[in-house]
Amino acid sequence: MSAPSSPAGAKRAPIRVLIADHDPAARAAYREVLLGADMSGETAVFHNLRDRLFSMAAQEREGDGAPASTTGFEPTFCGGPQQAVAAVRDALAANQPFAVAYIALCMPEESDGLCAAARIRELDPAIEIVICVSPQAVVAADVGSLVPPEEKLSYLQMPFHPAELRQMTISLASKWRAEHRIVRLAYFDVLTGLPNREQARNRLQSALAGARQGGRTLAVLYLDLDNFKRINDTLGHGVGDQLLCKVASRLRHLLGGESPTPGAPPKPGDAPPAGDSPATGCSPATGDAPPGAHIARLGGDEFIVILPDIGTSATPGSVAARLIAGIQRPMRLGAHKVVVTPSVGIALFPTDGADVDSLLRNADLAMYFAKRKGPGTAAYFDPSMNTVALQRFTLEARLRSALRAQAFALHYQPQFDIASGALTGMEALLRWTDEELGPVPPAEFIPVAEETGLVQPIGEWVLRTACLQARHWHDEGLPLVRMAVNVSGQQFTMPEFPRLVAQILKESGIPPSMLELEITESVVMQDEERADRAIGELKALGVQLAIDDFGTGHSSLGRLSRFAVDRLKIDQSFIRRLHDRSDDQAIAAAIIAMSRSLRIDVIAEGVESFQQLLFLQQHDCQSAQGFLFSRALPAADARALLLRAAGSSGDTRTQRLRALIG
Repeated sequence: MSAPSSPAGAKRAPIRVLIADHDPAARAAYREVLLGADMSGETAVFHNLRDRLFSMAAQEREGDGAPASTTGFEPTFCGGPQQAVAAVRDALAANQPFAVAYIALCMPEESDGLCAAARIRELDPAIEIVICVSPQAVVAADVGSLVPPEEKLSYLQMPFHPAELRQMTISLASKWRAEHRIVRLAYFDVLTGLPNREQARNRLQSALAGARQGGRTLAVLYLDLDNFKRINDTLGHGVGDQLLCKVASRLRHLLGGESPTPGAPPKPGDAPPAGDSPATGCSPATGDAPPGAHIARLGGDEFIVILPDIGTSATPGSVAARLIAGIQRPMRLGAHKVVVTPSVGIALFPTDGADVDSLLRNADLAMYFAKRKGPGTAAYFDPSMNTVALQRFTLEARLRSALRAQAFALHYQPQFDIASGALTGMEALLRWTDEELGPVPPAEFIPVAEETGLVQPIGEWVLRTACLQARHWHDEGLPLVRMAVNVSGQQFTMPEFPRLVAQILKESGIPPSMLELEITESVVMQDEERADRAIGELKALGVQLAIDDFGTGHSSLGRLSRFAVDRLKIDQSFIRRLHDRSDDQAIAAAIIAMSRSLRIDVIAEGVESFQQLLFLQQHDCQSAQGFLFSRALPAADARALLLRAAGSSGDTRTQRLRALIG
């Protein structure tokens, strides 16, 4: 397909023109007009023929005063109808269709020009066809019905002026380009060049009809990029667009490309995709994917792959694994090196759906479950997913209602100094009790909040409420040293998050050093450069920073030492297994020792037994929290604990802890 119309002054691609005429001299005359070839050495026979084709006097030919055309032509010449039909077929296969075809009506073959035009129209419904006739030729009145549609069929009677031929070619090609541009806008994604949602549905509908007729199994793979919003928010939409184009290019390479058929939708109109970048970082397809795979971008960061004929249900899984491995290879986008993973859902025809809507819905649902398993995974649809999805949608609806009604609450879990037994801080933890669902565990509603974007307004409410509560206790003279608040990955990657923290600190009036923001290790390690900038901005405000769930993100203290963090929180999974596994003991001891050498405090989460506390004490861990000391408390009970801490006069750690928690 030709490129969209260029700005004024830009050089346009040459117009591809097909000339079908049995007379070699006639073809040479077309060549002179379209290419400006020098025919001065030709014989008088050619000049006589040119006079019959083109109505120019000799003096006009010698001094044709028409200005030189800035439009280029790329003609292909054929000597007969069959050759012309073959040329159109080859051009379509190469994704280089002709814009205009000039076909002589009378040619001395069993298949004349009109039959050739009808066959060409069947192959390429978009091409502009011009039937060239002599004054003596008789053209049937119903010829338009033989080569439909009539609005794409023109006639040119010889003799005609060369300028007429050139201008007619330019006008018809302009019309052809405009129609193709409309088709692209209607059926193709402007950014990536892939078929869009509407065209994807057309293709899937056609593939389903073929699979149903042939008794074949068809698969739909639904791809969604993990954490694409984070890249958009942190690096900008321009980088996000580059990423989508790179993913589209990799999909084409991984699946061996496509063979679209130009023309009008649903089958015609499959214009060739936008040019792939050669630097995709992927090898060409090796035959893992079944032939005839179709790719489309549904919108945002969602893509689908249609496999119209698979041998076994294992094939889609292997294709999904190939796509995940290929897409998650590092990408260089300008000055940024980005790694993105896709989650893939798989639905099969006929087992998972017999129509377009059900297959797309079930593949999308399977993708959601794959995403819940972890980034860069795939999942086949299972009917039980519908029940879980209904529960999830119900939970989302109730969560939105709770946000509007501010039906959340904060509980506060105390943190203690292991050596002295003194109360050193409180961690604010979100709780939600719904009127219909009852108490909902954070492990159930927090993932839904993250997936729907609700975590940002909820997180802002948590931060503001915790700071206001800290100010209230501070004004009462209660011994609150530190208020710790968890920060979601989405919040932390927002460029405006430091400004939000500064605003809430100003509203609440608490000393910045009283606020500690907890960020998970995995969030920091996803984009270390961005994390370093964000941590620097937050530290400039005077707040404290802690790395939460340390030990689960496969990072190292050496890498974390570059960040200006105040505290590491050893993940409770290590603490829980201290008495069972010597390797977890070694890991916990190493974290404590290395943190001490880096002058970073350590707090152990999930301490539930005296054996665990003894281990932490022996290795000089500074602080701990967990059920051994106290569960998370409602605000009133947390205040009572702070009052006891203010009046505690015990001399030993045990006496202090007994006075505080009994």
